[in-house]
Amino acid sequence: MNAMQTPVERPRVSGPGPCPTVTTARLTLRPHRMSDADAIAQSLADFQVSRMLARVPAPYDRQDATEWLSLMTTDLNEGWAFAITAGDDVHIGCVSFERRGGEWELGYWLNRFYWRRGYMSEAVHAATARFLMRMPGTAIRSGVFADNAPSLRVQEKAGFRITGCSDVFSVARGAMVPHIETLLEPGDFRPASPRR
Repeated sequence: MNAMQTPVERPRVSGPGPCPTVTTARLTLRPHRMSDADAIAQSLADFQVSRMLARVPAPYDRQDATEWLSLMTTDLNEGWAFAITAGDDVHIGCVSFERRGGEWELGYWLNRFYWRRGYMSEAVHAATARFLMRMPGTAIRSGVFADNAPSLRVQEKAGFRITGCSDVFSVARGAMVPHIETLLEPGDFRPASPRR
């Protein structure tokens, strides 16, 4: 290169790129669509679901879902928000990776009708494996409200470890709630074990 040439600048990669579609034994994780609004509203209108999430209001309605989807389906969203479907393409939950405060954070929820079937563990494992393929060496933060032991087990199975406890405001509950902080450090991810 002579003195007159300048190096070609490559764009800085700030996120994992477009949200892909990931299939597992029982689930399809796909990008969200505006047509998911009714299913999301139905799931999050259930206080048993919304009370376990920090930023979801109660009551939750279709307008809330539409506003959230308008953010998730733009090119400005640098993270991933997978719609969880189980064979019929109907939205039953979400797994997301969002940059907050300069760090990546895992969040997820599932329609209560589908609890206790292992779907959330299956979805979190598959989504995290794909995220780490695109973003190797990335630490991922997460956490759960202290009264949500099943969600903590989902994270621990994937390799997250508890790093502390704090109080986090729950919009749905309208109160500060004890929150267990977790972290998945590079190299700690545990791939899913085969289902029997």
